Amino acid sequence: MKFRVERDVLADAVAWTARSLPVRPSVPVLAGMLLDATEDDGGRRLKLSSFDYEVSAQVSVEIDVEEPGTTLVSGRLLAEITRNLPPQTVEISTDGAKVTVACGSAKFTLLTLPVEDYPTLPAMPQMTGSIGSDAFAAAVSQVAVAAGRDDTLPMLTGVRVEIEGDTVTLASTDRYRLAVRELAWKPENPDVSAVALVPAKTLADTAKSLTGGAEVSIALSAADSGEGMIGFEGGGRRTTTRLLDGEFPKYRALLPDTFNSVAEVQRAEFIEAVKRVSLVAERNTPLRLAFGDGRLVLEAGTGDEAQAVEVLDSSLEGEDIQIAFNSAFLLDGLTAIDSDIARLQFTTSTKPAIITGKPADDGATADYRYLIMPVRLSG
Repeated sequence: MKFRVERDVLADAVAWTARSLPVRPSVPVLAGMLLDATEDDGGRRLKLSSFDYEVSAQVSVEIDVEEPGTTLVSGRLLAEITRNLPPQTVEISTDGAKVTVACGSAKFTLLTLPVEDYPTLPAMPQMTGSIGSDAFAAAVSQVAVAAGRDDTLPMLTGVRVEIEGDTVTLASTDRYRLAVRELAWKPENPDVSAVALVPAKTLADTAKSLTGGAEVSIALSAADSGEGMIGFEGGGRRTTTRLLDGEFPKYRALLPDTFNSVAEVQRAEFIEAVKRVSLVAERNTPLRLAFGDGRLVLEAGTGDEAQAVEVLDSSLEGEDIQIAFNSAFLLDGLTAIDSDIARLQFTTSTKPAIITGKPADDGATADYRYLIMPVRLSG
């Protein structure tokens, strides 16, 4: 195998493929990155692949091929090398059990791993539909923030993806908060109906990394014949991941539809005030909010420790309310909304509150809702 490629093109492709490499591979070949240089009617391409039996990644770039071929090398080492090469053309060639990477005056020799032991990457499922890449990345980041991180409850570490016709609904929860986002997409079949539970970290990383193309194609396989899988493709990159097992909570029943109080606060000011006041809050100490008289009072700390108070302008419809939240969870929700004004909807001080942006049309339903459980105050 022998080919040439521009350093930036190669470094970008290798870095993206290396994201999926396992930190502690179960077998040595899974630490490898497969390089496949081909020359055919479709042009001259280098396909880079990684796979750990859970997540696969594959990217294709144009190269100048002298000798087609396939080789397997340490993915992390190749990523380190390509990232630090000078900005010139890179030549990669194989000689027996060794791979040479030459760029300018720099030359590296790597040992190969046995290609024949490398697992076959899963095929992409049939395409289900497509969505704007930027809109998809933004929606996933809004929802993934509420996913659980406790691996003993795997169903809570995922994002539930519900597809109904031309609407996709994303939802995640860690039992203390719940994030739900609805967005439009273009289904292949207008009557499509499907559900998938996708690992949140994988989904967030994937959505963020596929914004190079205008659209992302989503391919979903049913779990009828074994384990379900979801695939994403965009900008010359494709990735697949196995779906999570387990029953996701029936979250729609948690979303209240009537409220006794609705407050609105300038979002940027609110975020900064929460950050300042929570400086004195010990870990797990709640941030107290009091809405009334056209203002919001934020407080943290008690008489026996450091205290902080800050007052903001706020509008309120309905009853005055005092409520307390985990400050980190509150910040996550405020940061995720894409509106200059944060709207907080309350039932009582002991029931979940809903944070949304202020819709352009007052009668409209917000496409992003963040439910947060209050902290009960003693006494």
